[in-house]
Amino acid sequence: MLAQASPWYVHALQRTTAAPAGPLAVPERMEWTTRPGSGPNAEILGPDLRPKRVLELGCGPGHNAAHLATRYGAQVTAVDLVGLQIRRARSHYGRLNNLTFVVGHALHYLQASDERFDAVYSVFGAVGLVAPELLLPAIARHLTRGRTLAFSVPHPQRGGLHPTTDDRPRRDYVTLLDRTRLPIARWDFDAERWEKHLGHAGLWLSSAKEFHDARHGLWPTTLLITARKL
Repeated sequence: MLAQASPWYVHALQRTTAAPAGPLAVPERMEWTTRPGSGPNAEILGPDLRPKRVLELGCGPGHNAAHLATRYGAQVTAVDLVGLQIRRARSHYGRLNNLTFVVGHALHYLQASDERFDAVYSVFGAVGLVAPELLLPAIARHLTRGRTLAFSVPHPQRGGLHPTTDDRPRRDYVTLLDRTRLPIARWDFDAERWEKHLGHAGLWLSSAKEFHDARHGLWPTTLLITARKL
């Protein structure tokens, strides 16, 4: 019921209707930003991911998880709130080894699991959509010491916005294929505020990079954060 009450369920439903699922070729690179080919690849997760355990929080149709499992030989667990997305991901890449797709809320998955991971990442996924004071400590508990958390979020200055000035989420919108806009809550932090929350969780901010996408105007569109477990 939690997933079907979410705008992300409607988003997945429209995408599934518009483009029926089926096997896909594994992507040649990992994408972190709104402009394909513009960010780093998977090297920011660690120098050697074979056969490291990697967790994705909010995997959508599974493209990045498939890339890591195939091109890097990582043992990837990919979690998404919406069962429709997981069905899409399995239809695309369920044939691959080293890759497990799981339906579940990111925080609930972490709270119920005792697994340890060598890298955790989120690409416009759970980080920023789940209360960071809850999610980041939960991630840290499952991350091996010295290993990396990496996540990309919509830049807090996108479209001329200003970062939030406190720790509360603000109203944002999911734009569907039919151009309907559904409201969501998003923690729209700048790098300094992310650094504060990461530090409280026992994670050290190692880099914060912004990326632009000319299709969306002059403002930066993506903020990419990497941190390490202390």
